[in-house]
Amino acid sequence: MIRAAIAAASLADPRDVPVGAVVFDREGRELARAANAREALGDPTAHAEVLALRQAAHVHGDGWRLEGATLAVTLEPCTMCAGAIVLSRVDKIIFGAWEPKTGAVGSLWDVVRDRRLNHRPQVRAGVLESECAALLDVFFKSQRS
Repeated sequence: MIRAAIAAASLADPRDVPVGAVVFDREGRELARAANAREALGDPTAHAEVLALRQAAHVHGDGWRLEGATLAVTLEPCTMCAGAIVLSRVDKIIFGAWEPKTGAVGSLWDVVRDRRLNHRPQVRAGVLESECAALLDVFFKSQRS
């Protein structure tokens, strides 16, 4: 599933941080995939996770609820994305690279496991971490050149 998210990251506009997200249904079938598109769309909410969740909600058949779904993403979700994951009722999150500056699935915050919320998805972190981190390293090195 993370390999699919890595492939999705390659769809990012060259100006956007290459983060990819893919939503799978309960049987493992792909429902949606997206890459970050904040720069391309001029939209501060156009993170890969939010875009993939929106697309998956259209094809899942239960309105906005993505119960039974798994979200695979190359980078630990931020607070906005973690909130969207909780609200969409995704069952599982799998992510690659940790994000110590803004991560909200265990690094800086742990929104998705907050017992005060009414939904807490399962989390699997650090899957193909070095491959996912390499996408970011290459992007940010090119930005500094």
